[in-house]
Amino acid sequence: MLQCVADMNLSDSNGRVGVPKQLVIKKDASSIPEAVNNAGLRLPLVAKPLVADGSAKSHELSLAYDQHSLLKLEPPLVLQEFVNHGGVLFKVYIVGEAIRVVRRFSLPDVSRRELPKSAGVFRFPRVSCAAASADDADLDPSIAELPPRPLLERLAKELRRGLGLRLFNLDIIREHGTRDRFYVIDINYFPGYGKMPEYEHVFTDFLLSVVQSQCKKRALADQY
Repeated sequence: MLQCVADMNLSDSNGRVGVPKQLVIKKDASSIPEAVNNAGLRLPLVAKPLVADGSAKSHELSLAYDQHSLLKLEPPLVLQEFVNHGGVLFKVYIVGEAIRVVRRFSLPDVSRRELPKSAGVFRFPRVSCAAASADDADLDPSIAELPPRPLLERLAKELRRGLGLRLFNLDIIREHGTRDRFYVIDINYFPGYGKMPEYEHVFTDFLLSVVQSQCKKRALADQY
């Protein structure tokens, strides 16, 4: 699903959207260091379970700091280059044409200067869940500023077309130290909408629009 974002090469006056370099590991943890080197991925790396079954483990992220720690990971998983983003991500909910954005606390930044002193695998359960809301936090304005609305609208439109989905959400980060460099780090189809602002009204409007669209199609079909 993230490959769809990469293929867009979306860039305009509002910003640029890409995906971090990533690698899928299906089995054999002993092969991970070599695979990482061959793919040209830079440490540290975020490890995400490949199985998304709704369990607590499927939401657990790990951050691997060095080559030796890669051997401690448990495939199947996706490895993704870690991008410093001020410890905040933007969860973007798409419901048909509607877009809602909330802030969530995320993994803390990693200093390149401190990286040689770091080692091991650090596990982070339920990153970006509703309990980690950052909407009311006292944040640096450069970190808290939401992605430009026109950029999100264009991204949502392209993903609706490319993925064939109308109910999904995105986790987006802004590269720390930039204002317009964004990365989509995760896409979920038919996610939980319970913590989305005004979800009852948004979802009801979406269902009504679907029914109205179907009624119009049937009316046109009956004319012929």
